Amino acid sequence: MHISSAGSLRAGSVCSRLKMPSAVWLWAVSVVVLTGHLFSAAAYERTERNCSLTPPYLPSTAVNTSLQLQELREEMLPLNISAYIIPGTDAHLSEYIAPRDARMAFMTGFTGSAGTAVVTQTKAALWTDSRYWVQAERQMDCNWELEKDVSIISVAEWLISEVPPGGNIGFDPFLFSLKTQENYAMSLESSNRILKSIPVKLVDQVWKDRPHVPADSLTRLPDRVIQRTWQMKVEQIRSLMTSNPYQPTALLLSALDETAWLFNLRGNDIPYNPFFYSYTLLTLDEIWLFVHTDRVTEDLKVYLSASCTGSLCVQLKSYDSVRENLIAYVAQPEVKVWIGTEYTNYALYELITPQEKLMTSSYSPVLTTKAVKDETEERILREAHVRDAVAVIQLLMWLETAVPKGNVTELRAAEYVNHCRSKQKDSRGPSFETISASGPNAALAHYSPSEETSRRLTVDEMYLVDSGGQYLDGTTDITRTVHWGTPTDMQKEAFTRVLMGNIEISQTVFPSGTSGVRIEMLGRRALWEVGLNYGHGTGHGVGNYFGVHEWPVGFQSNNIPFKAGMFTSIEPGYYKENDFGIRIEDIAVTIPVHTKFGHNFLTFDTVSLVPYDRKLIDTSLLSAKQLQWLNNYYETIRRLVGPELDKQGLLEEKDWMLRNTQPFTEAGSSASVCSSSLTLVALVFAMHNII
Repeated sequence: MHISSAGSLRAGSVCSRLKMPSAVWLWAVSVVVLTGHLFSAAAYERTERNCSLTPPYLPSTAVNTSLQLQELREEMLPLNISAYIIPGTDAHLSEYIAPRDARMAFMTGFTGSAGTAVVTQTKAALWTDSRYWVQAERQMDCNWELEKDVSIISVAEWLISEVPPGGNIGFDPFLFSLKTQENYAMSLESSNRILKSIPVKLVDQVWKDRPHVPADSLTRLPDRVIQRTWQMKVEQIRSLMTSNPYQPTALLLSALDETAWLFNLRGNDIPYNPFFYSYTLLTLDEIWLFVHTDRVTEDLKVYLSASCTGSLCVQLKSYDSVRENLIAYVAQPEVKVWIGTEYTNYALYELITPQEKLMTSSYSPVLTTKAVKDETEERILREAHVRDAVAVIQLLMWLETAVPKGNVTELRAAEYVNHCRSKQKDSRGPSFETISASGPNAALAHYSPSEETSRRLTVDEMYLVDSGGQYLDGTTDITRTVHWGTPTDMQKEAFTRVLMGNIEISQTVFPSGTSGVRIEMLGRRALWEVGLNYGHGTGHGVGNYFGVHEWPVGFQSNNIPFKAGMFTSIEPGYYKENDFGIRIEDIAVTIPVHTKFGHNFLTFDTVSLVPYDRKLIDTSLLSAKQLQWLNNYYETIRRLVGPELDKQGLLEEKDWMLRNTQPFTEAGSSASVCSSSLTLVALVFAMHNII
């Protein structure tokens, strides 16, 4: 979708430069009608495919998939499967996947982050959402149908129409979550089609040049960023196992951040995420770590006590042997394996039989324990955000002077902020692909610039930059929206109301144990009052040199309740299609707050430390309480970021920061009723959740 918007702008500018007379334009249209196929190739050049032509038109971006489809179908024949499902994930159900796990992309040519492919002996189809329809039409050849849907029901209906009754539908169980398998099984239940688990990875069989696992060794975190040793963490998780009334004897860890957290290890297998391929089976007296053992150095073996067999000795096992070892463990009498259903793949789940040997929870005790930062983790994550603020301030100051000169693009701005972060202490690269978006591109909430789509930044449009960094002591994620010219009244009001939503969540007080979904509406209320809204989530967890989207913390219905020491983003927004986009995102930590009558209450403390664009803030809309919060926040920026700028000798950046954090004058009281109402509504929702 974002590519299409940029393409339309370029097409329009070409027409403007040509200044084609109306008579000539009518003649051109006549040529299209009369010459048909002759003109079609030129019309579709540099855009998407057209499979209705003879021969079909394919842009240069389309990938020829005939060979891999032929070879995959040959692999399917001896297994007696009529169709094969290929999801766009990995064996750990990760948000970001390594190039070697991009099986859907290899088969289809489509590189979007969301989709499902299905191959039969005669047809092939891809399902993806509206963000990627244009991209799919540009990247896929005519072997593939594009289904403009993402629901499993839609895939199942297509399968029922293409697979004869009694036919087998194969899938790789390593790439299916428990919920995905269940939903497919339910959708196909009464159709007389059989969903069949195929543990052999068929796509890998035909992917001759599949990328290898990175050869670099795993690394351990330095002691200066660790409060709990891996031995302490193991004992902490074992205590949760022994105190559980269902008495599990083992815990299976499948999500990549679970094993990395447990052993204080990091890797480089997944883009933007310091993870490594691994599973762990933790019992009450043994530790089995499934990993590519050739990447474990001798020093790490000593660190992990890998040469002994005691309860705090890590037994290193081949990554690919997890199934056979799990089978052997489950075959023992009186065992029960605890799994978190959100991140355990079906290939491992189906081995834990009978049901009496299985214990489930949505999230493993490692994920729920990791969600609450210890004192050291909280301290160093705050410190990382101070240094990160320096990099973002450098970007905003540079843009302020460079954009009016007319030579800055979205892509250049993204590269600049990455460069600024790379100069900060303990930098380990970006935490995700930077969203650098101007004008209509900013209306696409998850747009990222490319050579093809990057627009020139101008003083006449709003600009949104959502970026983050990985540091040895923390992970950051921050969004700022700015305007270098004169914003419209609508833009200014929309920005202010987004800011009001950010502030209302940030300053609310709520009982410990409140679910984020009960607070989330505070981020929308100021927008709702004037008929505006946004279509994405309001926040997500963030880690310590981990994933930028760290589950299970956040404001969604499947997130765990808030406790003190949890870090989350707060990021309301507003997007006007084909015009502009606004998002204000900060990271905040839940901290205890003393109230008049109770002590088990929390509030948020914002740790992102970059000022908002002053010219976009209409202070007349802010209540006195909101304005006071904003001034206190700016004072915090001065107090924490100012010394760091001095330390780095960035005098111009400090002057810029001081100018942009000057206190606002007090607003009138007309908006204070709205603020009080918001807090009251939040507490009603929170108390309902506790009761």
